[in-house]
Amino acid sequence: MENEEQNIITLIMAAGKGTRMKSNKSKLVQKIYDKELVKRVVELAEKIGSSEIITVVGYLREQIEAVLGDRVQYAFQEELLGTGHAVMQAERFLKGKKGKVVILYGDVPIIRPETLKNLINKSITAKEYATVLTAVYENPTGYGRIVRDEGGSIKAIVEEKDATPEEKEIKEINSGIYCFDIEALVEAIHEITPNNAQGEYYLTDVIRIMNDKGLKTGAMIVEDNTEILGVNDRIQLELLTKVLRTRINTMHMRNGVTIEDSNTTYIHDDVVIGMDTVIHPNTTIKGDVVIGENCEIGPNAYIREGCRIADNVKVGNFVELKKTTVDSGTKVPHFIYLGDCEVGKNTNIGCGTITCNYDGVNKNKTLIGDNCFIGSNVNLVAPVKIGNNSKIAAGSTITEDVPEDSLGIARQRQINKKGYYKK
Repeated sequence: MENEEQNIITLIMAAGKGTRMKSNKSKLVQKIYDKELVKRVVELAEKIGSSEIITVVGYLREQIEAVLGDRVQYAFQEELLGTGHAVMQAERFLKGKKGKVVILYGDVPIIRPETLKNLINKSITAKEYATVLTAVYENPTGYGRIVRDEGGSIKAIVEEKDATPEEKEIKEINSGIYCFDIEALVEAIHEITPNNAQGEYYLTDVIRIMNDKGLKTGAMIVEDNTEILGVNDRIQLELLTKVLRTRINTMHMRNGVTIEDSNTTYIHDDVVIGMDTVIHPNTTIKGDVVIGENCEIGPNAYIREGCRIADNVKVGNFVELKKTTVDSGTKVPHFIYLGDCEVGKNTNIGCGTITCNYDGVNKNKTLIGDNCFIGSNVNLVAPVKIGNNSKIAAGSTITEDVPEDSLGIARQRQINKKGYYKK
């Protein structure tokens, strides 16, 4: 049975304090590539087809709710008494429902949706009441250990502080991510007790409780251990940014894009780039950007949100684009800012050109036609339109529309005062 055929609810743990981040902001609203950690996890939940997303909030809940809005439902955990206790706070959203519930964490943001779909599908096809996502670490210090019986089935999950010396030698660890049968989980959480070194209600105890009832449990080992990395401080935040950068850049290179230096190229999520495009070093391309085939981008280019770049376009060094459309064959070579702009086909934008798109109150559009030539050091004061086949003289400040097939000149006449400095 595929997961699309069964009701999927996702429960996101987001109540912790995250004091190691050393910030006045919640750890979960820190960003990787301009997107909050908790928002990334909500997007994961959406991508796996969740019918409902419940976020358990606590510390600085108002910051998390400001980021997520009505995209999710909220449960409140006033006292931080463990993961099992967090699930108890969300019980009212689960009671009386059938299907699967996936447990995620607001600070574990780079799991692949495919991994979660595989976890759900295994839980369904193997008829498991609980399926745990696990990993194998050479140094498992700090993680709960997966204890299996002689047949390989999961016997228990033991937190490190409660583990025996023999159990601490186990290398298979608990990621904390689960897929549960909803009805079985709701029943089991009432049997959890805080009889452990931390005095907390461990969600891991649900595995033992289900096993004691004869309910089948299982596990799936994640192929890429970086997927389950969490964020507790700014060092780990940088580490996850590097992992995501490598993952995204590798994907583009496998799809036919040349990236000359992956270490200095930052391509955000959901960017689309066509084959045979070359990305030079020190280039940043933000989200919601589409770039066509056979383009040349950078070096030192900054392509921001809302840009659409057609085939055979050159975007050179020290160029910034924002909410700009550039049609095929156009060149935007160097030291240029185009914001809220549409540029036609086979147009050349001269060095030092800027669109003056902000009047202090509103953002305004600049329209540049096909086959235009914009001279160096031109200011285009929006809203303004440059017609097809027109040229703008270097050094002009254009405040009025320029018709098709025209030359626009807007600069003061040069005056030479002979002998001025001899005086």
